[in-house]
Amino acid sequence: PAIILYKVNTLGGDMAGKTGLNMGTEFAALDFNSKRLEQRFIQTMETLSRQPDKSIWFCSGNRAEAKAIYRMLGSENLDREAIQRAHQEQTVRRMAQAGETILLIQDTTSLNYNTHKKTQGIGYISDKTLGVNIHTCLAVTASGLVLGVLDQMSYNREEAKDESRTHESKKVRPLEAKESYRWVKTLSESTASIPEGVRTVSVCDREGDIYELFDAAERAGQLFLIRIAQNRMTVDNKRILDEIRRKPRAGRITVTIPRDSRRNVKEREAVLQVRYGQFTIRRPAILNKIKALKPSHEVTVIYAAEETTGADGEPVAWFLMTNGTVESFEAAYEQVCRYTQRWKIERFHYVLK
Repeated sequence: PAIILYKVNTLGGDMAGKTGLNMGTEFAALDFNSKRLEQRFIQTMETLSRQPDKSIWFCSGNRAEAKAIYRMLGSENLDREAIQRAHQEQTVRRMAQAGETILLIQDTTSLNYNTHKKTQGIGYISDKTLGVNIHTCLAVTASGLVLGVLDQMSYNREEAKDESRTHESKKVRPLEAKESYRWVKTLSESTASIPEGVRTVSVCDREGDIYELFDAAERAGQLFLIRIAQNRMTVDNKRILDEIRRKPRAGRITVTIPRDSRRNVKEREAVLQVRYGQFTIRRPAILNKIKALKPSHEVTVIYAAEETTGADGEPVAWFLMTNGTVESFEAAYEQVCRYTQRWKIERFHYVLK
């Protein structure tokens, strides 16, 4: 509910007068098999949305209302998946009405519950750290309007991190057994309900630089835009990052770099030099036994690098990869602008936490 609450409150401000959004409309498809519980849920969302940064006790009009909300949250019939489905239905409706390309932005965040030592059933998010990982797919228009959460999953480990396995032994596991499978699974599930005619692009940071993700996107007919983490090999035995640095500069662009609250760096504008080129990347050798994966993929790599040192002493340098068509400087510029919208999901997770 907290996740849905923040989304609805954001839309209420961004789309005022466009959608006539209200809680009853947002959760029209909600089904708990209890009309009373459904009405209490909608009423609770209306109560909390007025002051989304406050506690339940603070937002409630009185003690009785606060207790009613807690009883609702403790109900066995309160189905998280039903809430998500109802919200997803409205998100898809807004996507169809947007009339522009929709960015499906994926990212992961962690909730640290390490101080809750006596709470039973909490798993681990890293070495002996209690908590829950949340992976979200946020639908955002190319111009930056947040439309809603298309998919969301939570996961953790039953036990603390196993250090006994080597890096190589972890690599050879099936993708479905790895935590990184969340990127491929979310791509599949977030695009399953999108109607024909809605153009979408999956956007990921460096954790999404997974060859299996490229393959899944092609099978689904899905465009992707991913920040590169690996200096992949081409079919003619060249490294893509080395090669793109050698390309001539196509032009300069000015982009807004969002503020980084973790490093206390303010929002600023940066002038970037842009280079781009087409490559055919080959399947990593470690995946050669998986014959279902294509042996190669056609991609475009875009290199956008800041000309001067950044405000925090580090110049921006983005290596982006897409399976979309990029045949001009203007098209490369469009891809860079799309990637700057990825920060919307970081702000979403920041406010949620």
